[in-house]
Amino acid sequence: MQLLDGKKTSEDIKNEIALEVQKMKDDGQKVPHLAAVIVGTNGASLTYVGSKVKSCQQIGFESTLVALPENISEEELLDKINELNEDENLDGYIVQLPLPKHIDEQKILMAIDPEKDVDGFHPTNFGKMALEMETFLPATPYGIMELLERYKVETSEKHTVVIGRSHIVGRPMSILMSRKGYPGDSTVTLTHSRTKNIEEYTKNADIIITALGVPNYLKANMVKEGVVVIDVGITRVEDTSHPKGYIITGDVDFDEVSKKASFITPVPGGVGPMTIAMLLKNTLLARKLRSRK
Repeated sequence: MQLLDGKKTSEDIKNEIALEVQKMKDDGQKVPHLAAVIVGTNGASLTYVGSKVKSCQQIGFESTLVALPENISEEELLDKINELNEDENLDGYIVQLPLPKHIDEQKILMAIDPEKDVDGFHPTNFGKMALEMETFLPATPYGIMELLERYKVETSEKHTVVIGRSHIVGRPMSILMSRKGYPGDSTVTLTHSRTKNIEEYTKNADIIITALGVPNYLKANMVKEGVVVIDVGITRVEDTSHPKGYIITGDVDFDEVSKKASFITPVPGGVGPMTIAMLLKNTLLARKLRSRK
């Protein structure tokens, strides 16, 4: 069994980007500029956005944090989005989800300029991804593809089972794993909460990508020997013996499944760190695309 170490791989990617940014500076070019919009004071969101800003500083990007009050109106937020769309100094930006309940997330995401949508959520970018055109891939699926590639995990002619059909992970993963080329060329089954007897699919899978959000859902008796397991699940589980009062748990019963797996991602330290690294990679691409104009 080999660990797919997202923490180490993400640091490698950041170092590679930092070298590119330094070369841009040396050549007198503008360095990439990423902005993050956060509405309200959700603890997890603040931590996540904080780590994105810190990563930007680490690799030499410019970064801007746009912190907005919880009670901002939808119209005011749309005005701010429009302002960011028109800001020539900005290469890309993300709107941290979830948004407060009185705001229509879909309307906000649709308002983002696709050329600055470094999260890869806009339908324009999603469509380009499906057509295998150059675009911003959603950061978590992009990170998974990068892990598979860097660890030379064989994907061609394999049966990949994706658990979960979200627009952020499950559905894009099903598209990317079936695309032509490497990593890809898999036969993909997309399963979800309405799939009967999911274990019938997982037992025959060469690769399993689970993004369900149910702690320890995937058990050893649901997988075959030599399976590749990518665990996207991140759930806080109460644990009074832990100093923080909780532990972070994935969708996979790691201790048992890892005994049968050829490759497996840990939680934490697997897919999570890759998401931020690929967001930075998308921002670098946004800068390059803008400089071609």
